[in-house]
Amino acid sequence: MEEDQELERKISGLKISMTEGVRKTALEMVQATGTDRHCVTFVLHEEDHTLGNSLHYMIMKNPEVEFCGYTMTHPSESKINLRIQTRGTLPGVEPFQRGLSELMNVCQHVLDKFEASIKDYEDQKASRNESTF
Repeated sequence: MEEDQELERKISGLKISMTEGVRKTALEMVQATGTDRHCVTFVLHEEDHTLGNSLHYMIMKNPEVEFCGYTMTHPSESKINLRIQTRGTLPGVEPFQRGLSELMNVCQHVLDKFEASIKDYEDQKASRNESTF
């Protein structure tokens, strides 16, 4: 029981998103009765293959993950089911959190490089314009 509350606490920060002033569940954790904590399915609402494939890749880099896969429920629905099964040493929510964190780090790195390249381009453009006068 305490473990369930701990898992719920760990993902509570990810559960609610604000869309047009309405509180909407962004993440659900689904666990079939009779299964252990090492096999968990997450339902991510308002997401598609962009996040599903990226997150799948990041999670599968973890050697403790035995299986990770995702499905789109239907092309007209924008939600994905992401299933994680670990080798038994850690609960399924841990690689999920780690995968999200690593994916955010990669996205931030790409954004930083992109913004630095834009600044370099604008600086070069400005120096060329100054030298023509």
